[in-house]
Amino acid sequence: MDNIWVTKKVEGDIPKNLHPDPHIAKLLYQRGITTPEDAQKFFHPEIGHLHDPFLMKDMDKAVERLKRAVDDKERICVYGDYDVDGITAVALVYLFLEKIVASPEDLGFFVPDRYLDGYGLSKRGVDYAYDNNVTLMIVLDCGIKANAEVLYAKEKGIDVIVCDHHLAEGEIPQAYAVLDPKREDCPYPCKHLSGCGVGFKLVSGYCIRYGLSLRQYAYPLLDLTAMSVASDIVPVLGENRVLSYYGLMLLNTHPRPGVQALLELANIRPFHTENATRPAPPARGSNHPRFFTRELTNNDLVFSIGPRLNAAGRVQDGKNAVRVLLCKDERSAKDIARLIDFNNRERKNLDHLATEEALEQIKQDPEAEFKSSTIVFKDSWNQGIIGIVASRLIETYYRPTIVFTTTANADKNTLVGSARSVKNFNIYDAITACAGLLEHYGGHKYAAGLTIKQENLAAFTEAFEKVVKENLKGEEPMREIEIDDELLFEEITPELVKEVKEFAPFGPLNPNPIFMSTHIKDDGGSRKLKNNHLKLSLFQTKSRSFPISGIAFQQGDAYEQIQTGHSFDICYHLEENTFNGVTNIQLNVQDIHFP
Repeated sequence: MDNIWVTKKVEGDIPKNLHPDPHIAKLLYQRGITTPEDAQKFFHPEIGHLHDPFLMKDMDKAVERLKRAVDDKERICVYGDYDVDGITAVALVYLFLEKIVASPEDLGFFVPDRYLDGYGLSKRGVDYAYDNNVTLMIVLDCGIKANAEVLYAKEKGIDVIVCDHHLAEGEIPQAYAVLDPKREDCPYPCKHLSGCGVGFKLVSGYCIRYGLSLRQYAYPLLDLTAMSVASDIVPVLGENRVLSYYGLMLLNTHPRPGVQALLELANIRPFHTENATRPAPPARGSNHPRFFTRELTNNDLVFSIGPRLNAAGRVQDGKNAVRVLLCKDERSAKDIARLIDFNNRERKNLDHLATEEALEQIKQDPEAEFKSSTIVFKDSWNQGIIGIVASRLIETYYRPTIVFTTTANADKNTLVGSARSVKNFNIYDAITACAGLLEHYGGHKYAAGLTIKQENLAAFTEAFEKVVKENLKGEEPMREIEIDDELLFEEITPELVKEVKEFAPFGPLNPNPIFMSTHIKDDGGSRKLKNNHLKLSLFQTKSRSFPISGIAFQQGDAYEQIQTGHSFDICYHLEENTFNGVTNIQLNVQDIHFP
């Protein structure tokens, strides 16, 4: 399917004093940055830009209760979800408490089992806390909807501090304190913190209230917040940008043993100065030398660390993901990291097999090409990977998709499903319209989870297809690529690439800019690589510039058309490529359009 290129609109006039380079000024303006002062804050994040944690509703109560637990040597349990956000949140709060509790015996953590507990605070988790004489639970990246479970904990004499970032549905739980910037009555300025980010604010609030050094107790944990911001797809602007910026700085200069072990398994190696011809350059914004052979970015957190931490909970035990982050020595970290990496390879095999089987199901359906939605089911698929499979199917069939399998418990008549959507289609609303056929469901516009009795699957499939078709009104969804700006090749200078690089860390609301250039031709040096990639050498017929090299992943099918000598258009990210110690500009080509 061809992608549609949509040029981002700019409302109003861009202030002339925003930035000397008009392309950079446009990128800033698109991100809502309209004054030179705001641009200065954007390009130079400072730790002082973080908001006062006591602006968050219930922060006073939360730190007071935590201090009492520490002083009275109560047993504390840190509880968090099994995804990257929950795992990093548990590690962050645990590592902080480890420094201030009187004895290691006063502290424990719990990560729910995806299959036994499901998402969020579970009664089994509360029972674990009760059986271990816990009197305070700190619940992270979940809990805002756990009204019944919080009451259950209360009945057992356990106070709960909720640190969540999801929307409540109805009344908030009757916990001792509920920290959630999305509470309707919470005035906290940054509404889009990650769950780990809320945990960081709790730690910061405790330090401020009780005279502990933020530099010693809180800021060394920012690497964990950066991992959560990147993996949980929260906007990387404002406070999240500061957390991500300084967290990446830590990861690039002082990675903890578990992170180093995970990255080495992803072939990201430490920079050993004794084997190098020149010292590692300092990390961005830091005087400390860079630890790895190249600078880590949010992409490394999303595609190298995130999947491995997630895989632990998908395939085996999410507690291992916390343990690797808590490791103090390299040997233990490497042992756990290898186990997690094995889980990740197993997860890849499982989702590859399931995706192939799902695609074959679709091919065997004579009505598939006329449908507006995709629903597939097989009882042998692993419950932990069906969300990934749904996303994979959308890469081939760009339409709302639900993948079902049987639950991991003994009730094989109950199916669990994972739903993923396409741009501008609210799959949660579509599922809600069919709720009478479901046992449970939850989620948001682009992703949801649901359970259904197997005898209702056929009726649900028919009803869901009808709802999707009616909502789409006969229009086929199309993939869109948003273009930030158009460039002539002669405008692509080292200075421009350096300025664009300063927009990092990238993420939602601050994406890596995509530029477009037209009337492009191959200069004869392009070639097709293995794995269907293209190595390109391009020039622009209407620009006075030298050829520029490029890379186009998974676009080898375009090679023959490129070789015809006809011009084409490209859209791309600007990046630097270092080879044999020499750094050059490279276009990371996202798409190619032929006339």
